[in-house]
Amino acid sequence: MVSPSRRQVKTIVLVALLLVVFVLPAVSIVAAYLYFSHDLPRIGSLKDYRPPLVTEVYSAEGGLIGEFFIEKRYLVSLDDISPILIQAIIAAEDDRFFEHKGINLWSIVRAAIKNLRSFEIRQGGSTITQQIVKSLLLTPEKSFTRKIKEAILATRIEKSLSKDEILTLYLNQIYFGRGAYGVEAASRVYFGKSALDLTLGEASFLAGLPKAPNYYRNLDRAKKRRRYVLVRMLEQGYIVPAELREAEKSPIEFVQSENITKERAPYFVEHIRRMLEKKYGADFLYKYGVRIETTLDLSMEQAAHDAVRKGVEAYEKRAGEIDNSTRVQAALLGMHPYSGHIKAMVGGRDFRESQFNRAVQAQRQPGSAFKPIIYAAALDKGYTPASIIVDSPVVYEVEEFDEETGEKEYSFWEPQNYDKSFYGPITFRKALTQSRNIVTIKILKDIGINYVVRYGRKLGVVGEYNYDLSLSLGTCGVSLENIVKAYSAFCAQGVYADPMYIARIIDRDGNVIEENAPHLVSALSPQTAYIMTTMLQSVVEEGTGRRVRALSRPCAGKTGTTNDVRDAWFIGFTPQLVTGVWVGFDDLRPLGKRETGAVAASPIWLDFMQQVLRDEPVQSFTVPDGIVFVRIDPKTGYFPVAKDDKTIFECFKEGTLPTPFMPETMERL
Repeated sequence: MVSPSRRQVKTIVLVALLLVVFVLPAVSIVAAYLYFSHDLPRIGSLKDYRPPLVTEVYSAEGGLIGEFFIEKRYLVSLDDISPILIQAIIAAEDDRFFEHKGINLWSIVRAAIKNLRSFEIRQGGSTITQQIVKSLLLTPEKSFTRKIKEAILATRIEKSLSKDEILTLYLNQIYFGRGAYGVEAASRVYFGKSALDLTLGEASFLAGLPKAPNYYRNLDRAKKRRRYVLVRMLEQGYIVPAELREAEKSPIEFVQSENITKERAPYFVEHIRRMLEKKYGADFLYKYGVRIETTLDLSMEQAAHDAVRKGVEAYEKRAGEIDNSTRVQAALLGMHPYSGHIKAMVGGRDFRESQFNRAVQAQRQPGSAFKPIIYAAALDKGYTPASIIVDSPVVYEVEEFDEETGEKEYSFWEPQNYDKSFYGPITFRKALTQSRNIVTIKILKDIGINYVVRYGRKLGVVGEYNYDLSLSLGTCGVSLENIVKAYSAFCAQGVYADPMYIARIIDRDGNVIEENAPHLVSALSPQTAYIMTTMLQSVVEEGTGRRVRALSRPCAGKTGTTNDVRDAWFIGFTPQLVTGVWVGFDDLRPLGKRETGAVAASPIWLDFMQQVLRDEPVQSFTVPDGIVFVRIDPKTGYFPVAKDDKTIFECFKEGTLPTPFMPETMERL
């Protein structure tokens, strides 16, 4: 066997050295790369960055009234961010951002030395690109394996995205504490302004937060961290020494945190939330970042809150003793009669105490506030405002079924007027004006309970009806929203509009998801609606609603009080606005003997309407075709017989005028 020559030995040694020094490390690096990168997430998703965003709710005039979110984030472009904030973050987080290709080797070496000294991972040396990887593509665990994967993905991102795209991702993604994700949310949360409007002092403070948001919320630590950022900006040439000194002297003043959703229109916004979550799901509300444009008028909403607060405080002052465990509640709903736009909604005295919305969720007895529906039904059955009905005592036999014995039992019902008196023969108009219970019962008995229930449903009142004569006293269960909708038909010439809360919904890309138009329902003839409006004007002028005459403009309305005084109502309207008010206790406790709708509810209505109509022109109700005005004798309901008889103007549908001569019997019932 021939021994290798010295030259051959040298060649073999050289090849071996080359393998050890170059090839094997290269192979090892390739193998390691393949090992760590075979199951890495794809970076293509970053090109279509769609993080969870805040859904914003706006009033009709464009004021922000609510926000829904899991992560408080507003997506902005670099043009929407102050250049000084961008510079501050780059100086603090990655001063060679525009030079490296995803990883900064010097930072990694520096971090590695510190980690080896401590025998644990304390410093990462991550670039902005690597932080995006950690936030969006990998878990935040601290391990060498994860750091290797992070570096691989960072280099891939740098090849796939521009520096501006990477920076935009980072500035919208990072967490600043106090629930704020991204620079726009941080600017609003800490300073109450846009990221475009930050000062150097504010920008340098925010730039110091991502490293440890909770730690640097301490004011002394925050100032030290801000100085570090300012020094880094000075070293990078972003600012001059004079700017550093001025910014360092500026105070760090945070805005008072405001929960807009629970402060400006809480019951309205919560109603919106429940409707949309039911229709579209939770992700739509809390992640998609849609813009919800509503019908609410913010100034009217504030007036409603003020009126309700003063109203319940006035009640408590009259009542004397206050039980804080079950305080009196009130609700108010204001609606535009021709569109159904809800302009104001208060569902209780304090949303922080109770989120139950008594304007839409509570089913309460309307008492005499239901009477106009019965009277409107009677007008369409041949009654006129001049029809005569006798207000006199009545007794009805009531048939009941005993479930235990299986037999029928009989009792007697002797209804009373509120004042326990009787007026004798009175006109249809006066009976409603004075809210006479006995007359209303007689009318209901005459036209039929089933007919009135169908009529109420035609007006959109979908409550729980009692199929007996007690319906005349408003013993059905209705919501405030329902009864306001029904009254809007009187105001709008027989047409009611379904209550409308949302005008339009726009997604984050500017596409219209939902756009709503008024849904109008013709429920009454214009003539019936107008006559009912004039009768409800009489209630205000000379009846149970006299307190609201102080509005000093044409208005109509009706009080409502249940027999046990557990519910007090006032529903009224002008040509511009229909508003309903309810007052009562959640536990059905009586309000007190004298706490009628006129006393407890109508002052709230008046206060609200005076505020919202203060600068509005005075309007009169429109008289439709088919209405005739003639003089009648108010005692008989017929044309006057003698020239000196006292007369009043009354309105009638064409073809329903009273006969020229007064018969001996005036009584309809």
